[in-house]
Amino acid sequence: MKVPDLTYETKRLIIRPYQKQDYVNWYTQFSRRLPSQSKYDEGYIDMSRFTKDWFNKWIQGFHEGAKKDEMYILGVFRKEDGANVGTIELSTILRAKYQWAMMGYFIHNQFWKNGYGKESVIAATQLFFKQLNYHRIELHINTDNEPSIRLAESAGFIYECTRNEFSYERGRWADLLIYYRNNESL
Repeated sequence: MKVPDLTYETKRLIIRPYQKQDYVNWYTQFSRRLPSQSKYDEGYIDMSRFTKDWFNKWIQGFHEGAKKDEMYILGVFRKEDGANVGTIELSTILRAKYQWAMMGYFIHNQFWKNGYGKESVIAATQLFFKQLNYHRIELHINTDNEPSIRLAESAGFIYECTRNEFSYERGRWADLLIYYRNNESL
Protein backbone atom coordinates (compact mmCIF):
# COMPACT_ATOMS: atom_id res chain seq x y z
CA MET A 1 0.00 0.00 0.00
CA LYS A 2 1.23 3.47 -0.84
CA VAL A 3 1.03 5.63 2.28
CA PRO A 4 -0.56 9.04 1.65
CA ASP A 5 1.01 12.26 2.85
CA LEU A 6 0.44 12.34 6.59
CA THR A 7 1.57 15.88 7.31
CA TYR A 8 -0.79 18.38 8.90
CA GLU A 9 -0.16 21.91 10.10
CA THR A 10 -2.09 23.88 12.66
CA LYS A 11 -1.42 27.43 13.76
CA ARG A 12 1.29 26.26 16.19
CA LEU A 13 2.10 22.64 15.32
CA ILE A 14 3.29 20.35 12.54
CA ILE A 15 2.19 16.72 12.76
CA ARG A 16 4.09 14.31 10.53
CA PRO A 17 5.81 10.91 10.43
CA TYR A 18 9.13 10.74 12.26
CA GLN A 19 12.23 10.93 10.07
CA LYS A 20 15.82 9.86 10.69
CA GLN A 21 16.92 13.48 11.13
CA ASP A 22 14.50 13.82 14.09
CA TYR A 23 16.69 11.71 16.38
CA VAL A 24 18.48 14.52 18.26
CA ASN A 25 15.24 16.46 18.75
CA TRP A 26 13.33 13.34 19.85
CA TYR A 27 16.13 12.29 22.24
CA THR A 28 16.50 15.82 23.65
CA GLN A 29 12.80 16.18 24.49
CA PHE A 30 12.63 12.79 26.20
CA SER A 31 15.78 13.70 28.15
CA ARG A 32 14.23 16.98 29.31
CA ARG A 33 11.10 15.41 30.75
CA LEU A 34 10.21 16.38 34.29
CA PRO A 35 9.72 13.75 37.00
CA SER A 36 6.41 11.90 36.72
CA GLN A 37 3.48 14.26 37.22
CA SER A 38 0.75 11.60 37.49
CA LYS A 39 0.01 7.89 37.43
CA TYR A 40 -0.13 7.91 33.61
CA ASP A 41 2.99 10.02 33.05
CA GLU A 42 6.25 8.10 32.79
CA GLY A 43 8.19 11.24 33.56
CA TYR A 44 11.95 11.18 33.14
CA ILE A 45 13.28 8.15 31.26
CA ASP A 46 16.86 6.86 31.20
CA MET A 47 17.65 7.34 27.52
CA SER A 48 21.06 5.63 27.50
CA ARG A 49 19.89 2.64 25.44
CA PHE A 50 18.11 4.72 22.78
CA THR A 51 20.89 5.16 20.25
CA LYS A 52 20.57 6.68 16.80
CA ASP A 53 20.67 3.17 15.32
CA TRP A 54 17.84 2.09 17.66
CA PHE A 55 15.81 5.16 16.61
CA ASN A 56 16.31 4.46 12.90
CA LYS A 57 15.10 0.88 13.34
CA TRP A 58 12.19 2.11 15.47
CA ILE A 59 10.92 4.54 12.85
CA GLN A 60 11.53 2.00 10.07
CA GLY A 61 9.10 -0.26 11.93
CA PHE A 62 6.56 2.57 11.87
CA HIS A 63 7.01 3.02 8.12
CA GLU A 64 6.51 -0.72 7.59
CA GLY A 65 3.39 -0.68 9.78
CA ALA A 66 2.00 2.23 7.77
CA LYS A 67 2.62 0.41 4.47
CA LYS A 68 0.57 -2.50 5.84
CA ASP A 69 -2.12 -0.10 7.11
CA GLU A 70 -1.64 -1.47 10.63
CA MET A 71 -0.37 1.59 12.48
CA TYR A 72 0.66 5.18 12.00
CA ILE A 73 3.00 6.97 14.41
CA LEU A 74 3.43 10.71 13.98
CA GLY A 75 5.57 13.23 15.76
CA VAL A 76 4.06 16.47 17.02
CA PHE A 77 6.45 19.39 16.43
CA ARG A 78 6.15 22.99 17.57
CA LYS A 79 6.43 25.38 14.62
CA GLU A 80 8.23 28.18 16.45
CA ASP A 81 11.34 26.12 17.25
CA GLY A 82 10.77 22.61 15.85
CA ALA A 83 10.67 20.99 19.31
CA ASN A 84 9.17 17.48 19.31
CA VAL A 85 6.43 18.05 21.91
CA GLY A 86 4.74 14.65 21.62
CA THR A 87 3.45 11.75 19.57
CA ILE A 88 0.15 10.64 18.03
CA GLU A 89 -0.45 6.95 17.30
CA LEU A 90 -3.20 5.33 15.26
CA SER A 91 -3.81 1.58 15.05
CA THR A 92 -6.22 -0.02 12.63
CA ILE A 93 -8.73 -2.18 14.47
CA LEU A 94 -10.71 -3.35 11.45
CA ARG A 95 -11.06 -2.10 7.88
CA ALA A 96 -13.56 -4.04 5.69
CA LYS A 97 -16.97 -2.40 6.09
CA TYR A 98 -16.04 -0.75 9.41
CA GLN A 99 -13.03 1.54 8.72
CA TRP A 100 -12.31 1.57 12.46
CA ALA A 101 -9.19 2.65 14.35
CA MET A 102 -7.90 3.52 17.82
CA MET A 103 -5.83 6.63 18.52
CA GLY A 104 -3.39 7.27 21.34
CA TYR A 105 -1.37 10.37 22.20
CA PHE A 106 1.09 11.85 24.60
CA ILE A 107 2.65 15.23 25.12
CA HIS A 108 5.99 15.40 26.96
CA ASN A 109 5.24 16.74 30.43
CA GLN A 110 7.54 19.76 30.07
CA PHE A 111 5.08 20.99 27.40
CA TRP A 112 1.86 20.43 29.37
CA LYS A 113 -0.66 23.23 29.95
CA ASN A 114 -0.15 24.77 26.50
CA GLY A 115 -3.08 23.15 24.67
CA TYR A 116 -0.81 21.04 22.45
CA GLY A 117 -2.66 17.83 23.31
CA LYS A 118 -6.06 19.09 22.25
CA GLU A 119 -4.66 20.85 19.18
CA SER A 120 -2.78 17.76 18.01
CA VAL A 121 -5.67 15.34 18.65
CA ILE A 122 -8.12 17.51 16.70
CA ALA A 123 -5.65 17.89 13.83
CA ALA A 124 -4.69 14.21 13.74
CA THR A 125 -8.34 13.17 13.76
CA GLN A 126 -9.01 15.35 10.72
CA LEU A 127 -5.87 14.02 9.03
CA PHE A 128 -6.73 10.36 9.62
CA PHE A 129 -10.32 10.79 8.44
CA LYS A 130 -9.31 12.69 5.30
CA GLN A 131 -6.10 10.92 4.26
CA LEU A 132 -6.73 7.38 5.52
CA ASN A 133 -10.52 7.22 5.08
CA TYR A 134 -11.38 5.91 8.52
CA HIS A 135 -15.04 6.14 9.49
CA ARG A 136 -14.59 5.73 13.25
CA ILE A 137 -11.73 6.62 15.58
CA GLU A 138 -11.80 5.58 19.22
CA LEU A 139 -9.83 6.71 22.25
CA HIS A 140 -9.40 4.08 24.98
CA ILE A 141 -8.89 5.88 28.30
CA ASN A 142 -8.30 4.57 31.81
CA THR A 143 -11.28 5.36 34.02
CA ASP A 144 -9.24 7.53 36.39
CA ASN A 145 -7.23 9.44 33.77
CA GLU A 146 -9.04 12.75 34.23
CA PRO A 147 -6.71 14.87 32.02
CA SER A 148 -7.18 12.49 29.09
CA ILE A 149 -10.95 12.41 29.61
CA ARG A 150 -11.07 16.23 29.55
CA LEU A 151 -8.91 16.28 26.42
CA ALA A 152 -11.15 13.75 24.64
CA GLU A 153 -14.30 15.70 25.46
CA SER A 154 -12.80 19.07 24.55
CA ALA A 155 -11.61 17.61 21.21
CA GLY A 156 -15.18 16.59 20.33
CA PHE A 157 -15.01 12.88 21.17
CA ILE A 158 -18.18 11.35 22.58
CA TYR A 159 -18.30 8.91 25.51
CA GLU A 160 -19.76 5.62 24.35
CA CYS A 161 -19.23 3.03 27.07
CA THR A 162 -16.92 1.45 29.61
CA ARG A 163 -15.32 -1.80 28.51
CA ASN A 164 -14.70 -3.84 31.65
CA GLU A 165 -11.41 -5.68 32.08
CA PHE A 166 -10.48 -4.69 28.54
CA SER A 167 -6.74 -3.99 28.65
CA TYR A 168 -3.97 -5.81 30.53
CA GLU A 169 -1.92 -3.09 32.25
CA ARG A 170 0.46 -3.12 35.20
CA GLY A 171 -0.27 -6.77 35.98
CA ARG A 172 -4.07 -6.58 35.93
CA TRP A 173 -7.03 -6.21 33.59
CA ALA A 174 -8.16 -2.58 33.48
CA ASP A 175 -11.51 -1.04 32.62
CA LEU A 176 -11.34 1.52 29.81
CA LEU A 177 -13.64 4.34 28.82
CA ILE A 178 -14.38 4.39 25.10
CA TYR A 179 -14.70 7.76 23.40
CA TYR A 180 -15.29 7.99 19.66
CA ARG A 181 -15.74 10.26 16.67
CA ASN A 182 -17.18 9.32 13.32
CA ASN A 183 -16.09 10.88 10.08
CA GLU A 184 -19.46 12.62 9.69
CA SER A 185 -18.93 14.35 13.04
CA LEU A 186 -16.23 16.62 11.61
